[in-house]
Amino acid sequence: MEHQMSYLQKHPDVTKSRLNTFMSNGQFKKANIHASLYESRVNGSPHVQMEVWAADGQERPTFEHAVKQEFQPIEVDHSFGLSWSTHWVRATLQIPSEFAGKEVRLIFDPSCEAMVWSAEGQALQGITGGNGQDRRVNFVVTKKAKASETKRVLYLEVACNGMFGLGDYLIGPPDENRSFILKTADLVVKQVDAWAMYHDLDILKQMIEGLPKDSPRWWQALSTANAIINAYNAKDSTTLTTGLEISRKFFDAKSGDATHQVFAIGNCHIDTAWLWPYDETKRKIARSWSTQLDLLDRFPEYRFAASQAQQFEWLKELYPGLFARIKDKIKTGQFIPIGCTWIEMDCNVPSGESLTRQFLLGQRFFEEHFGERCLVFWLPDTFGYSSQLPQIVRQAGAKYFFTQKLSWNNINKFPHTTFNWVGLDGSSVLTHMAPAETYTANATANQLIESVKKHKDVAYTNESLYLYGHGDGGGGPNEGMLERLRRMEDVDGLPRVKQAHPNEFYKHVEKTAKDLVSWRGELYFELHRGTYTSQAKTKKQNRQAEFLLRDLELLSVVARSLGKNFVYPSKEITRLWKLACLNQFHDVIPGSSIEMVYKDSDAIYADVLKSAAAMKQEAVVSLFGGMGLALASEATGILVANTTSWPRTEIVAVPGLSAQLGAQQVRKQDQAALMVATTVPGCGLQLVNPTKSTDAVPVSVHRDKDGCVVLENLYVAARFSAEGQLVNFIDRRTERELVPKGQSGNVLRLHDDVPIFWDAWDIEIYNLEKFTTMRATKVTIVDEGPLLASISVEVPIGEGSKMLQTISLSAISPRLEFACDVDWHENHKCLKVGFSWDIRSDFATYETQYGVVQRPTHRNTTWDMAKFEVCAHKFADLSEYGYGVALLNDSKYGYATLENTMALTLLRSPKSPDAYCDMGQQTFRYAVFPHQGSFNESKVVQEAYQFNVPLIQMPVDMKAASSSAMTAAPYFSVTAAPNVVLDAVKAPEDGSHDIIVRLYEAYGGHASATVSIKIGASSVVKTNIMEEHADNLELKTLANGAGKSVVVDFKPFEIVTLRFAA
Repeated sequence: MEHQMSYLQKHPDVTKSRLNTFMSNGQFKKANIHASLYESRVNGSPHVQMEVWAADGQERPTFEHAVKQEFQPIEVDHSFGLSWSTHWVRATLQIPSEFAGKEVRLIFDPSCEAMVWSAEGQALQGITGGNGQDRRVNFVVTKKAKASETKRVLYLEVACNGMFGLGDYLIGPPDENRSFILKTADLVVKQVDAWAMYHDLDILKQMIEGLPKDSPRWWQALSTANAIINAYNAKDSTTLTTGLEISRKFFDAKSGDATHQVFAIGNCHIDTAWLWPYDETKRKIARSWSTQLDLLDRFPEYRFAASQAQQFEWLKELYPGLFARIKDKIKTGQFIPIGCTWIEMDCNVPSGESLTRQFLLGQRFFEEHFGERCLVFWLPDTFGYSSQLPQIVRQAGAKYFFTQKLSWNNINKFPHTTFNWVGLDGSSVLTHMAPAETYTANATANQLIESVKKHKDVAYTNESLYLYGHGDGGGGPNEGMLERLRRMEDVDGLPRVKQAHPNEFYKHVEKTAKDLVSWRGELYFELHRGTYTSQAKTKKQNRQAEFLLRDLELLSVVARSLGKNFVYPSKEITRLWKLACLNQFHDVIPGSSIEMVYKDSDAIYADVLKSAAAMKQEAVVSLFGGMGLALASEATGILVANTTSWPRTEIVAVPGLSAQLGAQQVRKQDQAALMVATTVPGCGLQLVNPTKSTDAVPVSVHRDKDGCVVLENLYVAARFSAEGQLVNFIDRRTERELVPKGQSGNVLRLHDDVPIFWDAWDIEIYNLEKFTTMRATKVTIVDEGPLLASISVEVPIGEGSKMLQTISLSAISPRLEFACDVDWHENHKCLKVGFSWDIRSDFATYETQYGVVQRPTHRNTTWDMAKFEVCAHKFADLSEYGYGVALLNDSKYGYATLENTMALTLLRSPKSPDAYCDMGQQTFRYAVFPHQGSFNESKVVQEAYQFNVPLIQMPVDMKAASSSAMTAAPYFSVTAAPNVVLDAVKAPEDGSHDIIVRLYEAYGGHASATVSIKIGASSVVKTNIMEEHADNLELKTLANGAGKSVVVDFKPFEIVTLRFAA
């Protein structure tokens, strides 16, 4: 009998298993398709001769340096190591004559990452060794070998790290003692028809996995695959042709007109740092993008997108030849710069001005080097999205947004795929979240099928984006992905697939979609809530850098404008902003990188803070050098500068002043002289006489009959128990007790902090159920007034940690401050502080970039419950009608409000990917600020700024300063609109002498603000954040002739940028 009838309908699962076995590179590889994939293979001498030179330690030498070194012979099985080291291999290749006329490839598998270089020093392609899904070990030596080939020389830069670093598991701390074995170094010729059959079968296999089992197309795919296997004979290459003919009949069946359209875009999401340091990322970029250039040449229909201007700048600096080749591909439209921003930043922790600078730096780079700005804000892997992003995106000249991260939510499924995202101010961006729920898809049929199934808005639009390519550690699409996509372009049973620029997708949606829904407010990510807290030092340094750069720019603008031969340091300021923005990458500032990364970021912050402080001092000297500046020990007065835009009255602490001046009070902690700076004008100056008495009612401190310590001033009385808890807090202005009976404030709780997997990333809701309350063992009175009263509170924490709190109250404010010095040595514990208030509200108010958001204080729904830990910037506020209390901080971001209790997360102790995260000394401050009136009637925003932006103090000679031309009139001011904040003053990016002033409406209401400028201005226009003209405004001369003013209207939460012409 010549033909045996198939009964696969009766045993489909057996046939599926048969197909899996036929495709497997396992025990049957000599009898299945793998037996035919290569028609020729050679290795060893004389065909592949190798030598190596190892760089010292963790050095990453250039090609030019490496090729001059002495190389030693090696063979397969050579060991490269240790971790993070670099080894340069010189490979001399002799292609055998029998390979003539055929494409020849080098298979080089060092078990780690590598870069292939030409003998002339051109970066050619990346290598990813090992057996992972991202394996890429083929390099095309020649597309057509000659009959008599001369020897070829290649260099291979071997990096002793995997695609995902060196952890024992994905996020484990790096193993610093790993070695990697050179497993393969072969010259091969691929069997073209065998590979074609392999790719056909791969798609059939995926369709069988993804299609409904009862569908005709599922059965057709199964029977086609079965027929191909029946036709195959490993020893007869003609059977490959037969198999391809069978598969062609299947793939020739086309889809219908109403079929879902997938717009596919290759990418290789490269984390700018994560499980590897910044310096390794620079090589990952070159490895990944050089690989894609080769694929773009071989697959003309292929489109590849790459984001992050910082990565392009690194490439330009370190690999200029590769950067030039990429620019050529950008011109053809195949290589697509995308994303708008300097890096793919975190969107929780950075300030509003930081987010603005991300777009300003990124868009300017793309326009300067590639001739156009990006329309798509591309951020696939960040841990939540601020409600002010739509406005910032629109003001940066973009109008589309892409992500997919909310598909990771661990409580609620986000309900939309394609929608209009509406921000705080009403700005809207067309948003798409890839229904494949990944940015590292593998170009498989079953993923395409899932893209249709999971599209939540297919009723309104029948299109989706599909991002494919190995990512996080780089890599990008491989040859197999492109072969599959080429076959799946138009096949019955699958959505149609088109390789396209993302702009084309969004424009198509704009044109064809009907009745898209809108989502208002933040895109809260229901996972990775621990990233508001992990790596406390990094977050603190970021806050310090943001405010220091703010002061530097404002003072430098004033110094330049007052004609004192001061040169605005624009180049250095830009460098510092680039560094600050770099550290805001979405795995650095959230605290989810390895220890090496934080050593790098610490060095970067040290650079930023040192340089910015020095330039700030130069601006101060330029501005005030003629006003009697003196050493503190010789000073008789203090000149105080206020860089916020409203008047401030504060206690100023000046260390080093002569005791002979007779200051009203000397702080015991550091012997700093205390004095009151009264009504220092916004963006202005005031001279303070340290010997002058204040009219302020003195603050006092005493221990009562119950052993409690009471801090009391004109505004409030705070009573602390012997355990350091706030048991009474009375507003003396209204005689209102703020702490409910039986409850307390300043309650320190040590929670268990063991997440399900993502250690540094996650705080889980069940951890709130298990905690121990930490109680003070000693409370001591320190400062006793009249300007400042303070107590010292010693609190042992856990098994090996301790906290020293200094709690203080000044004579002039109701703000109660807590300065904390913690020696932290915990393991999977989380420290929180809580305050319970006699206030009832269903919502608490949290500061976000350029505004505030309200979130529930209850857990009525799963959506409410999911926000058990949320992000806020300088404050959170709990208010009812007529009264409220704000919880301020100087460097913390994790908040929670449940019913009447507000909590601030202070420290965590995860052990991966950084085994030493936050261990050691930590310092931070928080404060409570009671206020009459609800939040919208308060000055909480201003108070939080003041808590973070101290007055600048300059010791002076009183006589010299008094006789100088000093004026207390403000350089800038905002009046008639207490809800408008002046957030930034800077020089424009184009190098002109104009002045950029950025303001925002902070409380959620309309405003008509008068913005005045004392330094020279001839005209003013309203711009976008790119500093481009938008609207003309009328600039008027002030009545006293001492400056100009302009009236500016604000919508709720609107960001307004003004450009004053010099």
